[in-house]
Amino acid sequence: MSDHPAHQDTPDAAPADGTTPTGEADAAGRAFRELLRGLRVWDCELPAFDPAGAPAEPLALFRQWLREAAEAGQPEPHTMTLATADAAGAPSVRTLMLHDADERGWHFASHRGSRKGRELAARPRAALGFYWPAVGRQVRVSGPVSEAGPEESAADLHRRSTGALAAALVGRQSEVLDSTEELARASEAAWERAQREPDAAVPSWTLYVLHPEEVEFFQGDARRRHVRLNYRREGDRWTTELLWP
Repeated sequence: MSDHPAHQDTPDAAPADGTTPTGEADAAGRAFRELLRGLRVWDCELPAFDPAGAPAEPLALFRQWLREAAEAGQPEPHTMTLATADAAGAPSVRTLMLHDADERGWHFASHRGSRKGRELAARPRAALGFYWPAVGRQVRVSGPVSEAGPEESAADLHRRSTGALAAALVGRQSEVLDSTEELARASEAAWERAQREPDAAVPSWTLYVLHPEEVEFFQGDARRRHVRLNYRREGDRWTTELLWP
């Protein structure tokens, strides 16, 4: 199916500056919007969630939901988005892995000199987002962030795979890369060292802990009657509230 006229003998001439002709741009835009409208959402049976039976604190529910997402076949359910802001307040977001979630908070790691590391040094607050479409669930977590000590950060790194250590040894995260050949050389050298020295030190590697002040659990519903349960920390206890979808 085409959006172009049926009897168009010749295509529009391309502008001299190399930009896309208006007709082609309009057609591409329409095709993209049709693609978006045609994508199915939650094309599966979604689990029920009764907030009345939720635990008093969010950690247990988060662990349960992540386990249930994994059991439902959700790929990489420990993948999350991390939002930070720089000193001027400009936000940035990226995807990374959750390393742990315990009574202290949600754990993740990076190089101290990376963009996220620099932003957390300037503004030590962040937000996390988990999305598990296999079960129609989301979890949002926000609060202040602190750095773990060097020993705990090193232990976190050395519990991970050889590939993770090699990537950490390459370092220079978020710096400008001159060429892919330069990356290939550095990566190969890092792999060899990681295999040779599985306990190699990476002083810039830092484990961060987000201490939750607010945790929201979202259960999707095919009829859009979503359930949103929000936990808020007040002093040394948690309160809960339901939110309109």
